[in-house]
Amino acid sequence: MSLSVIVIVKNEESTIRECLASVAWADEIIVLDSGSTDQTVAICKEYTEHVYETDWPGFGPQKNRALEYASNEWVLSIDADERISYDLQTEIKRVIQMPKRYDAYSMPRRSNYCGRYMKHSGWWPDHVVRLFRRGKAEFSDDLVHERIVVQGRVGKLKEPIIHESLLTLEQILNTMNSYSTAGAKMMAEEQQEASLCKAICHGTWTFIRTYFLRAGFLDGKEGFMLAISNAEGTYYRYLKLMVLNREKQEEL
Repeated sequence: MSLSVIVIVKNEESTIRECLASVAWADEIIVLDSGSTDQTVAICKEYTEHVYETDWPGFGPQKNRALEYASNEWVLSIDADERISYDLQTEIKRVIQMPKRYDAYSMPRRSNYCGRYMKHSGWWPDHVVRLFRRGKAEFSDDLVHERIVVQGRVGKLKEPIIHESLLTLEQILNTMNSYSTAGAKMMAEEQQEASLCKAICHGTWTFIRTYFLRAGFLDGKEGFMLAISNAEGTYYRYLKLMVLNREKQEEL
């Protein structure tokens, strides 16, 4: 069996080299760029000739575009800030050579938050489906927090994918802002309602769930920081939805 790796990128020059180096063993690497202004495209071309450029429709639609370029039996989807360890590489090679049993595989994800690999807070083991047979799965159309929808059975891998996600406070704030905006737009399309009270209540509940129910307090000060940023992201998502709904009403 052969394997295609798909990656979507934009201005990822600080992370993409390590990402692509960790999957250089794959039969094919597909990179879909959405307007990088740094050296991302040049770096990607060092690892693959399959580098394409397009606009940005959102995470789910963009990953489906990348999937259309894949030509091999199996597909592995990773992000620019993720790495495939040697042990996970070995496990992937083994399962795709096995007789047909599963159409997709999930794997645990070990994520770095401000220099600490989180062990709680809902961030571990954080199983995500990333490996699947081409034609048996596709990405949801969600603008953010997209997922892989599988038509068939899903197995589990033991080795984790490494996620060098939010290493600095600047990254945290930028991600929170962009994700809350995309989330608010999705909710507006679904005609959901929002108010200041809902924003406060949902934000508070997110903190309680992350820090207490998901044992974020065991992750030290980073656990508290993560609970706060999760709560703020939820608060601003509902606040932005409230503004979008008000603007829509004013247009009518």
